[in-house]
Amino acid sequence: MTLEQLRATLARGLVIPAHPLALDGNGRFDERHQRSLTRYYAAAGAGGLAVGVHTTQFAIRDPHVGLFEPVLALAREEMDRADSRRPSCPLVRIGGAVGETAQAVAEATVLVEHGYHATLLSLAALRNANDDQLIAHCRAVASVLPIVGFYLQPSVGGRLLGYGFWRRFAEIPDVVAIKIAPFNRYQTLDVVRALAASGRNDIALYTGNDDSIVADLLTPYRFTSDGRTSELRIAGGLLGHWAVWTRNAVTLLDECHRAAASNEVPVSLLRTATEVTDANAAFFDAANGFAGCIAGINEVLRRQGLLSSARCLEPRETLSPGQSEEIDRVSRAYPHLSDDEFVAANLDAWLRP
Repeated sequence: MTLEQLRATLARGLVIPAHPLALDGNGRFDERHQRSLTRYYAAAGAGGLAVGVHTTQFAIRDPHVGLFEPVLALAREEMDRADSRRPSCPLVRIGGAVGETAQAVAEATVLVEHGYHATLLSLAALRNANDDQLIAHCRAVASVLPIVGFYLQPSVGGRLLGYGFWRRFAEIPDVVAIKIAPFNRYQTLDVVRALAASGRNDIALYTGNDDSIVADLLTPYRFTSDGRTSELRIAGGLLGHWAVWTRNAVTLLDECHRAAASNEVPVSLLRTATEVTDANAAFFDAANGFAGCIAGINEVLRRQGLLSSARCLEPRETLSPGQSEEIDRVSRAYPHLSDDEFVAANLDAWLRP
């Protein structure tokens, strides 16, 4: 995929699940279920995958874990297989890069070697860096592989990134998209306003605000800068939330695109917006400061049979007290958001060697 093709594909707006990590009940890497997840996302209609990101668990990079390259390689194999059946719409392949500049550049180089198209660049490790240092870091990684900016909410390890940073970030030539995930409307506006002021029309905006998915996708953002009025929209989602119930997430994104194109938002979509947010509160453990966010996603997949266990690499990362019951509640309340029947009908095929 050329850079121009990548930009055009992202601009259409895609469902891009953040790919979880499959572990068995003993905490060992479960290759069979890892493959089944990738097959599920491709079959569900996802437009791309983000691998080696927060939902995959950053600890896969730890030397004693050693799963960063194996997970990337396995996902590449399955995406190659999926693309052979959908040559006109290949999956966009995004890999995570973290750490200070030397580590992030090295990880971006690994992503290139494994055929990924772009890197989702976390800045969490540069917590005390100023904007000059952050921009130099981003430029260094972008010299290796096109980058997707990432505003990760501080409550799960991110850092604050102001309007001034995003305005300069938008000037980096090889930025292809920005994932907005601060879970904060003011900070979301900082990103969109900065992109509008830059005049760039080749950087796609993606929501990572799992608490406001539908609203982000429906909202027109209009700003006037230097006498020029720009209207931007968030095109798609790169989301941990869309790692579950993915088939219906694809349908939901299509509905949002149609509503945005018509400039008419049906009340039913506003109702769905609150339902999705309520479900996310259970999956992401909002009641406990998102402590069980990864375990919650894994638990939903375990219940469907797509994972054999909800285990995380860190044994202390488990469901919070009451979280399982909350997942029960939203599953009963919103069966129309789930894709349990789709998974049940195809799971045996996805689990085959």
